[in-house]
Amino acid sequence: TALLLPEQVTKPPTPSHHPPTHTPTMSFRAVRQSKFRHVFGKEERRDLGYDGIKISRNAWDSNFCDVNAKFIAVVLEAQGGGSFLVQPLEKTGRVELNHPRVCGHTAPVLEVKFCPFNDNMIASCGEDCLIKIWEIPEGGLKEDLRDSLVDLEGHQRRVGIIEWHPTAENVLLSAGFDYVIFIWDLNTGEAVKKFDMHSDTIFNVSWNHIGSHIVTSCKDKCIRYIDARSGEVVSEGKAHDGTKASRAIFVSESDLIFTTGFSKMSERQYGLWNPKDLSRSLKFDTVDTGSGVLFASYDPDTRMIWVAGKGDGNIRYFEVTDEGGGSIYYLSDFKSSAPQRGIGWLPKLAVNVNKCEVARAFKLHPKGLVEVISFTVPRKSTLFQDDIFPATKQPVAVLSADEWMAGKNAQPKMLSMRDFFVEEKRSDGGGGLGAKKGGLNKKGGLGGGAANLAATNKPAAAKPAPVAAAAKPAPAAAKPVASSGSSGREGELEATITKKDAEIKELKKHLATLEIKLREYEAQ
Repeated sequence: TALLLPEQVTKPPTPSHHPPTHTPTMSFRAVRQSKFRHVFGKEERRDLGYDGIKISRNAWDSNFCDVNAKFIAVVLEAQGGGSFLVQPLEKTGRVELNHPRVCGHTAPVLEVKFCPFNDNMIASCGEDCLIKIWEIPEGGLKEDLRDSLVDLEGHQRRVGIIEWHPTAENVLLSAGFDYVIFIWDLNTGEAVKKFDMHSDTIFNVSWNHIGSHIVTSCKDKCIRYIDARSGEVVSEGKAHDGTKASRAIFVSESDLIFTTGFSKMSERQYGLWNPKDLSRSLKFDTVDTGSGVLFASYDPDTRMIWVAGKGDGNIRYFEVTDEGGGSIYYLSDFKSSAPQRGIGWLPKLAVNVNKCEVARAFKLHPKGLVEVISFTVPRKSTLFQDDIFPATKQPVAVLSADEWMAGKNAQPKMLSMRDFFVEEKRSDGGGGLGAKKGGLNKKGGLGGGAANLAATNKPAAAKPAPVAAAAKPAPAAAKPVASSGSSGREGELEATITKKDAEIKELKKHLATLEIKLREYEAQ
């Protein structure tokens, strides 16, 4: 055997009384905490939707519908012209074949948008290069509507995008296949701004929350953050490498931009961007390998982003935070085997606050059905949930068109959602037990939980005894004997309890029968 030198002998490590500098830590939080982690979607019954509608089959990537608190508008497949349907929300079920339509366009309609400040006003655009403003009569259409309020002419090619200004009255944006963006003043019917910085097809345009800037996505694979008054491109960057349509929207008051698009391998992606620096993303991830465009909708109250894929049945939802300058987290998704042709979202003021409904989607099926999907937060309490229903935007304009053109910005007015919460009727228990029939004190009770408990352990008397007599100690061998009045009251209470027990049993039987019938009805 070889001999080892002393310096070659391995010495055992000397024990140290100090902990290592870097100790591994274990995280016990596997899932990020969020109030909206368990939001779930539920499809309403077919008779609560809208059936028998010939939905447009146009290849343009549009939602082909819009919803407000009164109406739902759906673009129709028309021969020899363009038309769309406007139906009151409460008139569900099958739509008649000869139902009145809005049919003033001479070519297919590509987009419809309700005015955010007037539920009876709607804008439409189409392949006839026109933007038309319509007024829907109260209660819905009784006959075909052909005469528009205003016709806006200026685009040289078909118009596929229209967006109302979020805070200024009678200001509308449009973008067409001539690569030009117009901003219109509806009071005069004239274009007040014209932007032509794009060199290819514009896929979508979105306003920020105060209407001072817009963001656009284009076929040249770039997104642009643009000053809406001067037309200056504040920043510009490449978002998605794919050739298919991409989309961009604002998702916070700090103008964070959320985009959806495709990779070179046709994988669907999403990204979060800082508008001041579009050269790199804050978050970028792959969704799946679907082929349809992803439509995104942002709820500023819950800070949730709803992403629906065209041609598939999934609706994913994310949450945006300001952590680290802007972060986005996946929450969950709603899955369905039925593909969607387009999707519309109900305004927040029209959701059911009592059922903790945070969103309601109107899903367009290829076979002519508009299905209603309700998204709720599961809560056991029947009280108003102020943490999931903060103050929301009022449907009123805070600026005129002239004020906005002059450079004025204004925050939207807010409204409490508590005003839309209906208090449930409860038993008249106000004032506590002391307020009922004179209170326990007037029935011989001493008041207070401990005092009443002590009173039940003392012998009851038919008549109230003087204080001095009550203070005398009872003999040790004597047992408290209940008076006739006390035994009578005890008998009445026992009889009442027995009666109530029988009523509860009957109610339970009735409830079980109703549950069986409900399951049979849902199975049909």
